Amino acid sequence: MAALNAADRGRRSIACRSLLGVAALAVFAGAESLAQEHPRLLLVAEEIRELKDQWPRSTLFSAAVERTRSRIDALVASPPDVPAPKDPGGGYTHERHKANGIVIAEAGALYQWTGESAYADLVRQLLLAYAGMYPELGLHPERKEQSPGRLFWQSLNESVFLTYAIQGYDAIHATLDTQDRERIEARLFGPMADFLSVESPQVFDRIHNHGTWATAAVGMTGYALDDDDLVEMALMGTARDGKAGFLAQLRQLFSPDGYYLEGPYYQRYALMPFVLFAKAIEHNEPERQIFEYRSGIVAKAIRTTVQLSYAGLFFPINDAIRDKGLDTVELDYAVAIAYGVTGDPAFLSLVDDASNIVLTTDGLRLALAREAGRATPFPFASRHFRDGPAGDQGALTILRAGGAPGAALVFKATSHGMGHGHFDRLHWMFYDNGAEIVADYGAARFLNVPQKAGGRYLPENKTWAKQTVAHNTLVVDAASQFDGDYKRADQSWPTGHYYHVGDGVQIVSADERAAYPGTLLRRTMLLLEWPELDHPLVIDVLKARSKDARRFDLPLYFSGALIETQPAIDMGMSLQPLGDANGYQHLWGLGEAQSVGGDRLAFTWLTNGRFYTYNVIANADIGVAYTRVGATDPDFNLRSEPGFIFGADSVRNLDVVAVLEPHGEYNGAREYTIRSESQVVRLQRLDDDGKDLVIVETKAGATLAVVLSYDPNPNTAHTIRTAVGEYRWRGYHRVFGHGYEPDEERQR
Repeated sequence: MAALNAADRGRRSIACRSLLGVAALAVFAGAESLAQEHPRLLLVAEEIRELKDQWPRSTLFSAAVERTRSRIDALVASPPDVPAPKDPGGGYTHERHKANGIVIAEAGALYQWTGESAYADLVRQLLLAYAGMYPELGLHPERKEQSPGRLFWQSLNESVFLTYAIQGYDAIHATLDTQDRERIEARLFGPMADFLSVESPQVFDRIHNHGTWATAAVGMTGYALDDDDLVEMALMGTARDGKAGFLAQLRQLFSPDGYYLEGPYYQRYALMPFVLFAKAIEHNEPERQIFEYRSGIVAKAIRTTVQLSYAGLFFPINDAIRDKGLDTVELDYAVAIAYGVTGDPAFLSLVDDASNIVLTTDGLRLALAREAGRATPFPFASRHFRDGPAGDQGALTILRAGGAPGAALVFKATSHGMGHGHFDRLHWMFYDNGAEIVADYGAARFLNVPQKAGGRYLPENKTWAKQTVAHNTLVVDAASQFDGDYKRADQSWPTGHYYHVGDGVQIVSADERAAYPGTLLRRTMLLLEWPELDHPLVIDVLKARSKDARRFDLPLYFSGALIETQPAIDMGMSLQPLGDANGYQHLWGLGEAQSVGGDRLAFTWLTNGRFYTYNVIANADIGVAYTRVGATDPDFNLRSEPGFIFGADSVRNLDVVAVLEPHGEYNGAREYTIRSESQVVRLQRLDDDGKDLVIVETKAGATLAVVLSYDPNPNTAHTIRTAVGEYRWRGYHRVFGHGYEPDEERQR
């Protein structure tokens, strides 16, 4: 047979299903059938037979079965509710179809584990109802302009529905007669798979989470329908040349460290199709060794996803809904599959109760191991996650101290992250004592709330949340990085200088040269454990170098109640926005203060029973605006959150040093307060021919000195001379006086 292009193959595929029936497709295509006993996707017939008698012995798995029963049993006696598509995200028809996809999968799993025919019949009725509707549907009436669906307003939701529904069909396949099978395959799964692939190549072949969901849905459908062509297209793209498709997504969307380029929130979301399709590939074509692909990138990505969290919630960088964390369904599947692949007992510690158990054989094995006491704590640790397919497009760094509930500094020097990225290079966040201390706004969106733009991203996501001033990084001339153009931002990334963890000193440093043409930004951040203080200290050294005089603004957004400011904030200014564009229009100016001649500024707030003082010095006069988010927001789409903006005008070279000190305790229940005042009394910086010396002194007279050369060569010797002596060291950095360095390294 002559070679066919992608469009011809698509037309042939549709024609075959409608005229010959799916059963004839493998013969027509001349391909070797992948047929085997059903189920064959996440559930496998042989494993079900092996384990079916064991699940009642597991309290966790039994509870998960009963939780699922309680949801599904209420639907068994009712006729299927399959309404005509009408609503956008959050509306009734959207939510009903979304729920129906999950019901089909869960009822199919219940049938496999319990053998009760009522669950198989529920799946059959729902699938036949959709088979009666789907071929007649046009594009959704509330369709999104980029990638409209038929059953849903965007094709992404259609892919998610198919990923679930094909599992339910696979689970009850043996209970269906030939007529029902052919009707469901020819009128529902075949047309839906074609719509998501050959009819939507702009989505299917895109290296993006939408493409991942589409390829997973179509590939899993191919396995369930014995359609080798669908499987090959899912793996290799519509042109079958490997430039698109699932394998290309595994190569291009993850770095060698398992970091996903759109950030933790979308890593969590994209993880589910990656792990589900990988498991289906492993069950149907184990010779592909999919879990060994790219040095085990799937399992590595699961580990990385867990590391990208604090207190159970993901770091909310880029377009992130802040409520998402390790208790999401994506992680339930991923953790079960990761344990099945690796046998690592640390994954067991992520299972809290039956709500985390999925009804697969991996889920049962995980539950049995958890109950057998095999869990070990997940090793949350400092990590430097490189970005980009080759690991050369910046990095996201997490510096941790004190274990999972202790201090965590997040430093963002990654690539932009495509359309979901924010203009926030060299941005940072800080967590401590189980709480967020230095905050990121995340996305401006109320997911699936119809009153809020139908659950879409709100207009303020562009006018506020993505803008540079909404983040804890330097703003130049009151404009956003790359002038807010994500296509420009996608073409470059920060340059990492240095990353080091050890001896109570953790440090990361990076440059950004492209965000503001003609201006170099360099930021170095340290997390230090110092015996003189109760908790790890954050030191931030920020340098800006420009050809021309600029306006520099450095925002800091904090979570908590403001306790004290030095100097006092003048609250006499009238309530008005700080500007009219680039996010400034959404900031109320509440008050202001001024630092002259490099005087230290200090601001203390209280969060979760602990005090935090932010000390700041600069090489220029800086003004401080006390702000709150929410100006120019007639629809109340923005959360009211406090912050400071430190600004300097008409400056070519700006150097800012800041120290964040956690201290003391406030206990409202017991009515006591301990050390509410900062122990830092002096902060000093000295520049010596491009090298920096930062000195921190406490009330008790203890002195900490940090020296930075910005030269990562560990053998290069450096010296900074001061009026009272000199500091000598080799390599990028050295810390004196923190309790770990030998005294002889410091010369007086």
